[in-house]
Amino acid sequence: MPKNKKLIIAGCLSFVASLLHIACIFGGPDWYLFFGAGERMAQLAAAGDPYPTQVTLVIASILAGWGLYAFSGAGLIFKLPLLRTCLVLISAVYLIRGVAGLFAPFITSDPVVHQNSVTFWIVSSIICCIYGTYYLLGTKQIWRSV
Repeated sequence: MPKNKKLIIAGCLSFVASLLHIACIFGGPDWYLFFGAGERMAQLAAAGDPYPTQVTLVIASILAGWGLYAFSGAGLIFKLPLLRTCLVLISAVYLIRGVAGLFAPFITSDPVVHQNSVTFWIVSSIICCIYGTYYLLGTKQIWRSV
């Protein structure tokens, strides 16, 4: 299977996101706030509660797994199980999160949404759309070969 540059980029982006989540654990409450985890997570981290660390490690692990699936689809590592299905689902999650986040702060008054600024929602949603687009285009490129 030839190398797929779009999936290589997608995988690298997911690994960067995973590492940034891990950095939040070491960066503490200010990092949780900056990256949009919300005031409650920052307060729990400041109090030494293990919950923020546990949640952040789960998210980081999922993102790293998504990076591995992108690398598998790109032909950098061995073929992972359910490769095509997982790449489609990963693309969908990133794109749905990206598009939904562009509208959420404007169409809901839910305090969970409004604990973050509109700027956070716009920037993070654009990032998710970019990630999802790389996954989608890379997956489309290898569709028939996997």
